[in-house]
Amino acid sequence: MTQAILHYIFDPLCGWCYGAAPLLEAARGLAGIDVVFHGGGMMTGSNRRQITPQWRNYVLPHDRRIAEMTGQPFGDAYLNGLLKDGSALMDSEPPITATLAAEALGGRGLDMLHRLQTAHYVDGLRIADAAVLRALAQEIGLDGAAFEAAYAEQSGAATQRHIEASRALLNRVGGQGFPTFALDDGTGKLTVLDLGAYLGRPREWLARLAQVAAPAPGAAEVLACGPDSCALPD
Repeated sequence: MTQAILHYIFDPLCGWCYGAAPLLEAARGLAGIDVVFHGGGMMTGSNRRQITPQWRNYVLPHDRRIAEMTGQPFGDAYLNGLLKDGSALMDSEPPITATLAAEALGGRGLDMLHRLQTAHYVDGLRIADAAVLRALAQEIGLDGAAFEAAYAEQSGAATQRHIEASRALLNRVGGQGFPTFALDDGTGKLTVLDLGAYLGRPREWLARLAQVAAPAPGAAEVLACGPDSCALPD
């Protein structure tokens, strides 16, 4: 049987993507499915954001809801540190480049993404800063110099091509924003999974993945991410 592929379209600064992290980790441990990540660049270019009181007031209710629905922790260093740091810049491009660099160094992109998310939402670190990215790469066991070299190779045009391809995939599958999971059961047909039904329920999520990976004859598709997602800016 052809290996199934779970396509994960995300952004490292998307709170709902952080909320879905336990589902991603569960899928990575499921035999018969390869997980491929696609960084969508939600906060890049003109969509980068400086931390402001208005931004903090906007995201806090969402963060509380994510925590309630998923059990994912939001650290004090994030809530009362980073979100009050007016000099911090929210920029998705450097952490996406870091995931690509880690992937190039032995397929560690998803490990890097996991550490980036906890660094941001728990530790309150600036994950757009080069020094922070190198330190996080070393924490997951990558050589610092090798990571910097891979980061330089993946930065700029290579990251932009990745973001453009990720957005094209999101449009092709009809995803409504970040995160979007699209499953290829091995035939090339992509099924977008209803993520909202499984947040905080990894066991049911694994059962659903197994069902779609080897569907019964005539099984219906479940389409699209629900309203609780991070929308792609125009």
